[in-house]
Amino acid sequence: MADFLNPEAIVSSLGTIGVVITLFIEVGLLVGIVLPGDSLLFVAGLAAGTDALGVQLSLTALLIFCPIAAFLGAELGYYIGVRYGRSLFDRPDGRIFNQERVRYAEHWFNRYGPGKAIIFGRYVPIVRTLMSPLAGILRMDKKKFTFWNGLSAVIWTTSILIVGYLLGERVSGSIDKYLLPIVGLLIVLSLIPVLREVLKKKK
Repeated sequence: MADFLNPEAIVSSLGTIGVVITLFIEVGLLVGIVLPGDSLLFVAGLAAGTDALGVQLSLTALLIFCPIAAFLGAELGYYIGVRYGRSLFDRPDGRIFNQERVRYAEHWFNRYGPGKAIIFGRYVPIVRTLMSPLAGILRMDKKKFTFWNGLSAVIWTTSILIVGYLLGERVSGSIDKYLLPIVGLLIVLSLIPVLREVLKKKK
């Protein structure tokens, strides 16, 4: 399991297939809440721009299959939400899943509305995984969900892949000294919305 939490390990050992499968699980299944998303896409983009990771991926393949994986994963999440309803979230808190995360995702959905929540939620850990089943539970119109899901899947995956690719093209030699700080920065930036909501609740 540890390797599936390490974007570099996924990319270097499993390549494009590993990236696609991980994205699908992260977006489509509740267990995917712990998997990397933003950082994995960024590292995959890097690996398309340079072979410094020991493997070079095809940018074209990533730009085709990553949006598809993100789209299909979210569609699965939606259908799971429709099928099981609120009982899907009515479970005891555990290491991976807890009610606080559900409440946060619901707050995000209600605050921004379905369209914005689905698009911007792609960039937020926890929300990214819970948003689709939540849309199903709330019986969001299927056509609207599919539209926003498809649009968000393309925007999210493409934007991060391209940033990683462009940086990879400009880095010569080992990228180890850049990788950890940049991935760390991505994680921090993606957690800012979560931290803001936590601070608001404490005031």
